[in-house]
Amino acid sequence: NPRSRAGWSPGASPSHWRTRMDTSGTTGGPASYFPSIERTYGQPVAHWFDILDAVADRPYMQQVAHLKAAHGLGHGHANALVAYRRARAGA
Repeated sequence: NPRSRAGWSPGASPSHWRTRMDTSGTTGGPASYFPSIERTYGQPVAHWFDILDAVADRPYMQQVAHLKAAHGLGHGHANALVAYRRARAGA
């Protein structure tokens, strides 16, 4: 259940996740999905970040929709990648 993951809460802002990922001893928030994303789709998260860089000008949910429609990611995985990437970019 993603709601039980450290650092995740409904309405949490990317800055909350960024702080949690940078200061905690464990991986929480969107990054906690990365092992599953890599296992499920057979690509390192860097591959998905490269794809997101190509659509960086799009709004958040359009980036999520792109990963889902063009690359077959599930909503939770696509959302985690976009949230993490945007938090790291300061968006």
